[in-house]
Parts: sequence; C-alpha cells; structure tokens
Amino acid sequence: MNQSEQKIVQYLGEAHASEAGLTRVLEAQIGMTPRGSFRDLLEGHLTETRDHADRVRARIVEIAGNGGFNPLSLGISVAETLISQVIAIGKTPIDLLRGSGGEEKLLKNAKDDCAAESLEIATYIALDALAKSVGDDATAKLARSILADEERMLDALRAELPRLVEAVAAASLRGDPSYDFRTTGAADAVRTAAESVGKTVDDGVQKGKKAARQARRVPGVAQAEGEVKGALADEDDLAIAGYDGMTGAEITDRLTGLSQVDLAKIDAYERKHENRTTVLGRIQALSGSEPWPGYDDQTAGEIVKVLNGSQDAETTTAVRKYEHAHKDRATVIRATERELARSGR
Repeated sequence: MNQSEQKIVQYLGEAHASEAGLTRVLEAQIGMTPRGSFRDLLEGHLTETRDHADRVRARIVEIAGNGGFNPLSLGISVAETLISQVIAIGKTPIDLLRGSGGEEKLLKNAKDDCAAESLEIATYIALDALAKSVGDDATAKLARSILADEERMLDALRAELPRLVEAVAAASLRGDPSYDFRTTGAADAVRTAAESVGKTVDDGVQKGKKAARQARRVPGVAQAEGEVKGALADEDDLAIAGYDGMTGAEITDRLTGLSQVDLAKIDAYERKHENRTTVLGRIQALSGSEPWPGYDDQTAGEIVKVLNGSQDAETTTAVRKYEHAHKDRATVIRATERELARSGR
C-alpha cells in the first residue's frame, strides 16, 4: 500500500471499530428494552450497523488484502479499538433492575445512542473528506452511504426523546410507570430458555460479556475499562453497595476483594465526587498488573489449573502476592505454595 492507502485504511479501521462497538451496545440495549417504537428502532439499526461493519471490512480487504484486517497493524491503538465497546459491557438486563427505574434507564440509553451516532457521523464525514482528497471514489461513496444512514438514525433517536422523557415523568412524578420487564428482549430470552433446557440467557448479553473478557486479556485494558465506566457510573453501578453513604474507612475496608476493573471504576467515580485521599490512596495501593491478562475474570479453579506445573516460579510468586492483596482465596494460595515448593523456592 502507498501512503494514501495506508491513511484511508486507518480511517476505515477506526470506522469499523466504532461499528463493532455499537453492535454490542445495541445488542445489550435491545435485551433491556420493552417492545415498542424504541425497540423497533434499535433492532432496525442493529441490522444496519452489522451491514455497515461488513461493508467497511470488505473495503479494507479490497485495499489491504485478506491479511490486512488487523486493527493493531492499521495504525489504530488498542484504546481506539476497545474504548467504543466499553460502554456496552455494563448494559445488561441485570443492570436495569438496580437503581433508577426502567424508564430512566431507557432515556439514558437513548441519550448515549445520540452521542454514539454523532461520533459516527463525524467519523464518516472525515472518511469521506479524506477519500475525496486522495481520489478514492469507492471509499468516498461508501462513507456517504453510511453517513446518510447514521444521520437518519440520529434524527429518529431525537424524535424518540420526548416520548421517553414523558414516560420518565409519568413514572417518577405521577406514579404511572410504563416499563414492563416482561416485554423486553431479556424477558423473551428467559421465556425461550424455559422451553429450551440449558439455554438461560440472552445471546446478546453473552456476546457483550465475551467481548469484555477478551478485551481484558490485553494488558492495561481492564483499568481503561474501569475508568471509562466509572466516569459514566452512578452509585448503583458500583461494586460496593450503598457507596455514597459510607465513610472513607468503610469503603477502604471493602476494596480488597475487587477486580482491577472495579477498582478503576470506583477510582473514577470517587475522583468525580468526594475525591477522598484515603480512598484513592488505597485504590492506588491495590491497583496494578494482574499476574496475567484476564486473571481477575477467572475462577479459583481455573487459576489453579493454570498454576499446576505450567508456570515458572516468578509468575507463581506474583499470583501469591496478588491473591494475598486481593481475594486471598485459600485454594489459590495453597496451589502457589505447592508449586513454589516443587521449584525449590
């Protein structure tokens, strides 16, 4: 590829990362949205977004070849490829059952979607302009086509906002709720699961969780995920229940067993609100690299399997130190001691 093609592919890669992230957001949101005009809008745009991702990917392959579709080789940073997916991770039907009512959650989702659409519109405006400047008519045509879809979606979302606000007002001010969990995608999945032995959760939620776990296997992403989620969180989204009513000492006592994602999330939330040095200092002391990427997502049994005869003494020592500072699980500690004894440490 020449220099112009490399820059075009970079911008296409950024667009694809945005579409992939939005796909997961929409899948999760549909799972918590009752049947009606807003859910219809989300479902239609999910189909459209998947099509956008496929078309952008195809254009990358046309320019860079079949081996060219690798975000890290397209000049896109890890943060750029993952940050657009972070917001989706916490948007599950379980999240909807905590804190403010369903109507409020749906309105927040719609506002988030407006922001996401605005970002995508800017992305495709930039791609169109770049493609025109280097004479890439095919990419410019693709960008304009997708741009038109995104602008239509933003207009449709804006039209939904007054209705969603009215639902919030009716529920919270007049005691007339409209949200019915039984008519959500999540409830549909539960009903299907009851009829199909072994299938118990919505596929969209599972995909979001799987994407989150895979993302966290990149060093540093767990902390980045937590910081972004913390900046957007309210009290009910935190891993410590009743956080706002606690003293700094009470909070520090509960930090030990948390993952790096949850620590970073609380760090961002605390800095945004009380900004207590005792809490932030304790979080800093507990924050750091996991023994290996994805460690916090693993069960004690999974970690023990990894340790059994397959790790060097340095990694095993790191596991023991990390466990003592965090969850302090006896089965993991015993496994580290056993492996260190075998290695003569």
